[in-house]
Amino acid sequence: MCAVSDLAAANRPQKWAKVLDQSRCIGCHACTTACKSENEVPLSVTRTYVKSVEVGAWPQARRAFQVTRCNQCEDAPCVTACPTSAMFQRADGIVDFDKRICIGCKACIAACPYDAIFINPEDHSAEKCNFCTHRLEVGLEPACVVVCPVEAIFVGDMLDPSSKVAQVVNREPVTVRRPEKETKPKVFYKDAHQATLDPIAARRPEGDNFMWSEQARGPQSVNSGHPAAWSNSSAAALLSYDVRHEAPWDWRVSLYTWTKGIAAGAYLVACLLLVTGIGDGPLFRWVAPVLGAAFLAVTGALLVWDLEHPERFYLIFTRPQWRSWLVRGAVVISAYGAVLTVHLLAGVFGWGTLQGPLVLPGLPLAAMTSIYTAYLFAQSQGRDLWQSPLLPLHLLVQSLLGGAAALLLFAPVVEPGAAEPIAYVVAGSAVGHLLMLWGETTLVHITAHAHLAQWSMIAGDFKGFFWAGVVLVAVAVAAPIMGVFAAPFALAGLLAHEHAYVQAAQAVPLA
Repeated sequence: MCAVSDLAAANRPQKWAKVLDQSRCIGCHACTTACKSENEVPLSVTRTYVKSVEVGAWPQARRAFQVTRCNQCEDAPCVTACPTSAMFQRADGIVDFDKRICIGCKACIAACPYDAIFINPEDHSAEKCNFCTHRLEVGLEPACVVVCPVEAIFVGDMLDPSSKVAQVVNREPVTVRRPEKETKPKVFYKDAHQATLDPIAARRPEGDNFMWSEQARGPQSVNSGHPAAWSNSSAAALLSYDVRHEAPWDWRVSLYTWTKGIAAGAYLVACLLLVTGIGDGPLFRWVAPVLGAAFLAVTGALLVWDLEHPERFYLIFTRPQWRSWLVRGAVVISAYGAVLTVHLLAGVFGWGTLQGPLVLPGLPLAAMTSIYTAYLFAQSQGRDLWQSPLLPLHLLVQSLLGGAAALLLFAPVVEPGAAEPIAYVVAGSAVGHLLMLWGETTLVHITAHAHLAQWSMIAGDFKGFFWAGVVLVAVAVAAPIMGVFAAPFALAGLLAHEHAYVQAAQAVPLA
C-alpha cells in the first residue's frame, strides 16, 4: 500500500500495468464482486470476471482460470475509434472514459479485440475497467487487488524498476491476450493456460449449460468457446464458466450498410450514364438525387437510432475525434447530402445548368460514401472477417448493384432509353458481387477467428441469409432479359447478404 501511495504522489512519469498470476487464482470471483461493489456495476454486466475451462480428461483433468478485463492497451483501438474522445488515454497510460460525452455508438466495443467494454444498462454509456483510477489517485490499490485472498492480482508502475509488476514482467515468463493485434496490452498473465487465453480454444458446452447457469442464445448473444461443429484445438478443453456477451451492432447497422449503398449507388450510376453520354434526362436530374437523398436520410436516421444517447449525436460534429471513421464518415455523408440538396434545389429553381458540374464533387463523394464503411469496420480490430483489403472495392460493387437496381425500378417509366444500360449495370455488378463472394468463401482465411466468422456466415447461424442473398443476386444477373423484374431480386439479395456479413463477423467470441 505504501508503494502505491508513494507512486501516486511521485512527480514523475508513470505507466500503470497489472499482472494476473493464474497459478495462484482459485476462481473465487472475489475480484468480480469487489469491482461491482466499488464501481456500482449493475447486474448483467461486468468490468471484470473469472472465466474457467476444464482442461484434460478424467482422471487427468483440472480447472484453469482466467481473470478477464480491459487490457489497458498502449495503442488502444477503442480510443482511436471513439468519435468524441469519450474513451481516452491518460498520461499514465490508463485508458479511461468520460460518460458525459459518450454518445453510445458502440464503436469502442466493436474496436476492442478483447470484448472488455460494455454499455451500462442504467446510464446507457460505455464502461470498462479503468484500474480504479479514483483509488490510485489517492494512493489506494484497485478494489480487485485489495480483495484477492491469494494475491493473484497486483498493479504497479512499469517505469519503476523496484515495483513488483516491473520485476515480474521483466524477469519472468508472462503473456498477453491476442498479441497479434499489436495493441501492446499492459495487463500481463503469468502461468495462464492457452485454453483460457484463446477465446475459441475451448469447446462450448452443448445446450450452453455452464457451471451454475444456462445461457440463453439470442440473436445478439456471443458465448465464448467454439461450437461443436467447428474446432480450433485438438486439446480436451471444455468451457465451464463464462458470462454472457452481446454483439455491439444489431440489424440496424446491417440495414444502414444497405441504405447507404443505395443512396451512393443511385447517384453514382446516374453520373456514369451522364459522363458516357447515355442519359441526361429525368433519371439524372430528379430520380437519382431524390433516391440518394431519401436513402441517405434513412441512413442518418438508422445511425442516430442505433446510438444509446441519440440526443447527443451532435457531439460528433462539435467535438470530433478525427482518427475515428465514424467522424470521417459523418463528414463525408454530410458533404454528399449537401451536393444532393444543391442538385435538387437547382432543378426546383430552374438552374438546370448547375446540375452537370455537380458531378465533379458528387462522384467522389458518392464513391467515398459507399466505401468508407470498410475503413470503419477495419477499426474493429477484433472482427477479423472485416479486415479485408478488398472490402472497399466490394462495397463499391455492392453500391453500384443497389443503386442500379433502384434506378431500374423507375427507368422504364421516366426514361425508357436508359433502362437497358442500367439493366446491364445491374447484371455486371451482380456478377462482380458473386465473384467476390466466391473468393471470400473459397480462399482460406489467415486467422482462426476469420475462418470461424466465415463458417458462421455460410454454414452457421446466418447461412439462411447468406445463401438467400446468393440466390437472389444470381437471379438478378439476368437483368438484361428480365428488365425491371430483376430489381427486387437484386435489392433483396443485397439486404440478405449485408445482414449475414455484418452479424457473422460479430458472432466470434473475443473473450
